[in-house]
Amino acid sequence: MGTKEIIREIKRMPVNKRMLIIERTLQSIRESELKNKIGKAVDLLMGDYENDAELTAFTNIDFESFYEAR
Repeated sequence: MGTKEIIREIKRMPVNKRMLIIERTLQSIRESELKNKIGKAVDLLMGDYENDAELTAFTNIDFESFYEAR
């Protein structure tokens, strides 16, 4: 089904269903864009984390027990 056919079918739907389609489509676009931005950020910073020990200094103690002082 092409774009024109999809739009034609959407126009035949009741308004509440058309609004639902719009909302879900926008949500899908936002999620896709967010994943894309996160992926780009990971790619951009990965080299820094692999080569700069100061950025990962505290990962050495990740598995140690932590007790909050009261």
